[in-house]
Amino acid sequence: MNDETPRRYRGSLLERAAEQYGYLRPATPPVVPISVPDEEPLTLTEIAPELPEVVAEVEAPAPVPQPAPQPRPAPRTGRREAPIDRIALREGGMLVPGDRVTAMAEEFRMVKRQLLLTARAVAGQDAGAADRARMILVCSAQPDEGKTFCAINLALSMAAEKDMEILLVDADFAKPDVLGRLGLPEGPGLLDALSGAVANVEDCIIDTDVPQLSVLPAGAHSNSDTELLASDRARAIVDGLARANPRRIVIFDSPPALAASPASVLAALVGQVMLVVRADRTSESDLRDAVNTLDGCEHIQLLLNSVSFQPGGRRFGSYYGEAGE
Repeated sequence: MNDETPRRYRGSLLERAAEQYGYLRPATPPVVPISVPDEEPLTLTEIAPELPEVVAEVEAPAPVPQPAPQPRPAPRTGRREAPIDRIALREGGMLVPGDRVTAMAEEFRMVKRQLLLTARAVAGQDAGAADRARMILVCSAQPDEGKTFCAINLALSMAAEKDMEILLVDADFAKPDVLGRLGLPEGPGLLDALSGAVANVEDCIIDTDVPQLSVLPAGAHSNSDTELLASDRARAIVDGLARANPRRIVIFDSPPALAASPASVLAALVGQVMLVVRADRTSESDLRDAVNTLDGCEHIQLLLNSVSFQPGGRRFGSYYGEAGE
């Protein structure tokens, strides 16, 4: 299938949901939600009767043998290099580079494909917005709804693409967690560049031993994070992250939209927002308020998280498992 054409299925859950709720956004393909087992999900109507959703239930990935160590790419001049902790990834239930294809890996393949299609569609319509379309904000309405988990997995999945490089930015300044989950060392980051403590934000980037994946730490927290983000310097620095490399996709792990003010400012700086909706926790009112808070970005897509596995339902990844048995 040509990646320029979004995939559609006659009578699919997406089409039925769009017809039922009267929601159609042709320029923004829907994101396929990820599911986590052993949770009791809300119904589609309870979560957001006017917003697009596609439910795909999968099981948690089964334990797999630890892969052989991956070769480290050569470090780039002026930047740090550090390995990602594969054991921490596995213990956190996240994707592990080099492991076999799992149901969750297949789900994130579908998620990233929709985001990449949107980026290409925006670039085709507006050349001036092409760089910004390659910047994706991963957010949630409230804390503990899975935004950091989804941001890291999205970055790991996108890093497997052959023609792009991924920069994962920890932009949850009050409670940064990306470095800890990946087992990476602390250091200067985005806030230090915004405050002027670091002259070049590229010098703060950590190159990892996962090919094509780099991480930008949050940096030193202050009481004026929102004001720094709203400055002209912030706009220039954030735009520069995408312009520095035409192959680069920038993924921001944002603070929760309804818990911290930087989220709304960040939304106005990026080209796409992926809003994580936790099926067993996110209320309809919180979802609506979050969408309104993030409306500085034109392209907002939903990722439905924590959907219970239903026996007999669609399970991505099982095909690969059966082939290997």
